[in-house]
Parts: sequence; structure tokens; C-alpha cells
Amino acid sequence: MVSLSDIKQFFRGVITINEPMSKYTSMRVGGPADYYVEPADKQDLVQIVKYFQANNYPFLMLGRGSNMIISDDGIRCAAINLESSLMDVRREGDRVIAEAGAHWSKFVDFCIQHELAGAEMLAGIPASVGGAIVMNAGAHGGETADYVVDIEVLRGGAIQIIKKEDAGFAYRKSGFANDVVLSATFRLPHGDKEELLARRREFILKRNASQPLTLPNSGSMFKNPPGMYAAKLIEQAGLKGKRVGNAQISEKHANFIVNLGDAKASDIVTLVDIVRRTVHQNSGVLLELEVKLVGFPDEVRQKVA
Repeated sequence: MVSLSDIKQFFRGVITINEPMSKYTSMRVGGPADYYVEPADKQDLVQIVKYFQANNYPFLMLGRGSNMIISDDGIRCAAINLESSLMDVRREGDRVIAEAGAHWSKFVDFCIQHELAGAEMLAGIPASVGGAIVMNAGAHGGETADYVVDIEVLRGGAIQIIKKEDAGFAYRKSGFANDVVLSATFRLPHGDKEELLARRREFILKRNASQPLTLPNSGSMFKNPPGMYAAKLIEQAGLKGKRVGNAQISEKHANFIVNLGDAKASDIVTLVDIVRRTVHQNSGVLLELEVKLVGFPDEVRQKVA
């Protein structure tokens, strides 16, 4: 068992109870977490994680909440947010070191200002560096892993440095699902600053034109099957604009589900199930979720995963 009074004996950050997760997910859905935690710094993070692990108490790393749907019933665990602490991005020689809580946009801007190329391809991804590493976020044919050298993680109660070749990177996943990412080191090639700024602008404009960014969403809902696009399969199945409650398959991009206002997580999951079944019936392809379902019963996750 964990105790708030015990935690306050050593923890210097912010901790609250029954905090609504809808405030911290990009889809703006999710019931309360038993504990909501904002560590003061890396040492604070390591201590609180070790405490939870020693007490066999589950915890969730939130990132920016852009790749998850949290149950309306909330989560019986601690939700850890690094956005107020581990946000440093710095250059050491030919490498860039970014802490897990730093916004991906901050990392992209830093690289461009230092005339380093490659990160601009992923401009606009609504992720933290840690979240981008864990899910190997990507866009326009590029992936987070492309320029990674190594990753600093908390694994088995100890801080370890994992080299890229041992990180288990693959399409939209990594080997860090059970670790806490602390930071990542990147090595990027030199680029012309004005060209990088122009490319970033081009990618952001393209993103703004094709994606429903004015409404709460969790990014791409489904992984693209090999050689195909999930959005096209969903559109061909006649599902663009399909609505359950206030959750809707975007009329702008069919691989996005948007919250039209006060949508429920249950509405989103119902819509996901409809998409998977209908696309499978129409094309024979069974779409795989790109987002994580958190706090749902096993039977729900197994049904739509």
C-alpha cells in the first residue's frame, strides 16, 4: 500500500488525489487518477518511481497525453507528468540531449536554431520527447528513432543508458513500454537554417491543412497497415463523419477521431470497434490501434486492440 503521508516525507514535487485525467489528455476525456504526480526534478522522479515499484503500485507516464484514451472510470494508479520538470534541451559537442518532459516542438526548434537537420520532418507532433521515444512517433517517412544515439531510462530500479541498436525500435513502438524514459541523445546532420525553417513551415502547413487540429483528438487512431493507409481504408468503408455521442470520425482526416464536446471515452471506444469491424468486412484488413487504451477492462481492450 502507498501512503500520501509517506510520500510527502521525501517527495518535493506536486501530488494530488482524484485528479481528472481529461485535463491532461489531448482528447480531453478520462476519469480521475488515484494520484497525480509532478516531480520537481529527475531525482524526485526516480525516488517516487522507486517508491511505487517497491510497493507494487502501478503508475502511468502521461507524456502529453496525445497517444492515449483513458477510461471514463479513471485509473487506479499514479499518473506522472514530467512537463513541469524534465524539460531541458541542450547541445554537447555534436549531440543534442533532450529530457523526457520537453515538448517535441521545443526539440525541433532547438535543432533548427543550431542548424541541425532531420527533426523538422516531425514538426507539429503533439508529443513530449519521452512519449515520442516510447512510441517511436513519426511523420512524412521519418521516425523519432532515426537520429537517436542512446536513451537514458530507469529500468529495474537503476538508471541505465540503452544504445539505439538495443532499444527495440520498430514502426510506432520501442522496447521501453515498461521503462521510464529520462532523456535521449541525438546526433543530427548539419543543415541550412533558412532551409530548415522553410521545411518546418511546409510540414506544419501540410499538417494544418489535412488534420482536424481545431478539435480535441489523440492523433492517428490506427497504424497504417503495410503498403496501405488506414485513413483511406476507413473512408472507403463509408465511415468518414460517423458519430457516436460526441465522438466523431473526422470529416477532414478519417484516421482521426475528434471530440465534438464532452465526448465520453466509451463513445470513442465504441466508434473504434465500429471502424475495425466495418473496415475488416469491407477490405479484409483488421486495423491495429496506434493509441493506448488505459483503465479499460481487459475484455474491452482485447476487443478493439
